[in-house]
Amino acid sequence: MTTLADERRAQFKTDVAELKLKTGQSRGDGAARIAGLILMIVGAVAAFVVYISSLTLNDLRDITSYQILATAFLAVTVIGAALYLAGAVAKVLRLWLLRQLHEGQAQADQIAAALSK
Repeated sequence: MTTLADERRAQFKTDVAELKLKTGQSRGDGAARIAGLILMIVGAVAAFVVYISSLTLNDLRDITSYQILATAFLAVTVIGAALYLAGAVAKVLRLWLLRQLHEGQAQADQIAAALSK
């Protein structure tokens, strides 16, 4: 089974190379993934720092404002994760779409050849 999958993968790569299609990742996907990683790290570290600094306070109003700030940094972390995930999924979907188009074209060629006989 593995050799069949490897053969199909090699055939697909050669077919794409023959068509001279661009299969690399776009600049936007890479930038989204990097920005997502940065936002995740910054948000998590900043939320932890704000939480630790809120432990030294006595006034409940100050503690509440620090907790709100920590929650906002956690939201930044979630936004970063969403950006990273969007960049990663876009790359997979681009390859999937290319494969679907190629297989659809091969099937259309097969049907045309069968009808011309």
